[in-house]
Amino acid sequence: MPFKSIFIACVIGGSLMVAALMINRARPPADTSGSTPTFTQATGRCAQCHREETAAVVHQFERSAHSQANITCYDCHQALDGQESNEHYNFTLAGDVTSLNCQACHRTEYDQFARSRHALPAWGAVRGAAEVSADLLAESEQHHPGAVDRPANALALLEGPAAMQTGCLACHAIGAPNQDGSIGTCTECHSRHSTSIALAREPQTCGQCHMGPDHSQIEIYNESKHGALFNAQRPALDLGVDPKRLTTADMPIPTCATCHMSGLDGLKVTHDTTERLSYWLFAEVSEQRPGYLAGQTEMKETCLKCHASTSVNGFYVEAEAVVAATNERVGAARDLMAGLRSDGLLTPEPFDEAIEFLYFDFWHYFGRTAKHGAFMGGADFVQWHGNYELLLKMTELEEMASALRSAGD
Repeated sequence: MPFKSIFIACVIGGSLMVAALMINRARPPADTSGSTPTFTQATGRCAQCHREETAAVVHQFERSAHSQANITCYDCHQALDGQESNEHYNFTLAGDVTSLNCQACHRTEYDQFARSRHALPAWGAVRGAAEVSADLLAESEQHHPGAVDRPANALALLEGPAAMQTGCLACHAIGAPNQDGSIGTCTECHSRHSTSIALAREPQTCGQCHMGPDHSQIEIYNESKHGALFNAQRPALDLGVDPKRLTTADMPIPTCATCHMSGLDGLKVTHDTTERLSYWLFAEVSEQRPGYLAGQTEMKETCLKCHASTSVNGFYVEAEAVVAATNERVGAARDLMAGLRSDGLLTPEPFDEAIEFLYFDFWHYFGRTAKHGAFMGGADFVQWHGNYELLLKMTELEEMASALRSAGD
């Protein structure tokens, strides 16, 4: 064979080898990293079938941090004490994977979550104490008195079980009591098979539930300077960094999780989303939380990673002024309703008269919106979606109250 032909064959062969190495290098770590025999046995057997039946979950898992750490499907899906189980191709699996399955590796995160308002108080806001064991109820009362030990939500009951299950509980079940004694599910924020930190940091993940007229945080965030900067600079951010190692170089623009949960340049990490809050903003009349000063201090420490202290302190002064003004307006409307009720002009039953719905909109929609807008930098929500509506609805409440009094004379 002529030397020229040999040389060309070598060049082509070498090029193919280099190309193959480059392609292999570009593959995700889950495709190229070595696996233990146990990992291959447990996960490989699952993947054999699930690549045919539910292929997407296999691809999600293969790209997850769990897969790269050689966590098997069985590690998460095995039945634990208190869980119903079923036999599935020689594996005994949990009938329902809950936060109990996550606790084995993430106990600190679970304990923080369990004392947050994402836990049982979220469930209690709809279902009250229904299905909550005495032990869980007692523990919850230590952290959030009255948040769970109460009747089911009157409005949700009137809307009916279909709306409650598919509507209210689609979000509030994040804190559902599980039969195994645990609370809620981690997959609401992290996804069931991707188990992604980056997904939990996305504003839209929080916005699945924190949206709409009664808690319009995602709309406020998108309007705010934070939201505008995030949308403009999203490609430059690293949302997947370990929360304990997160720096302002990774996330110079905050998302919901950055402010409420993540460590940032050495700050502590928490899965208790209430730790950095100072007011009960969701209430009719918002009072300071029991840990007001500690919560405000911790949130300010996060703000100070980007803003000067004068700016942060001034922001809080303005936001608290909106809370005080909103409290005054809602207090006046509440007094109006109490007067009608004490004079026998309203029935004891909830939500059976038009003025009760109007008052509910007054504080639950527009009052909350003004307060959340103030604390999240949403000017339009403080004014047009908040205070303007409070002025308008107060006029309507006064007219309806006057008509009820005239009819009662």
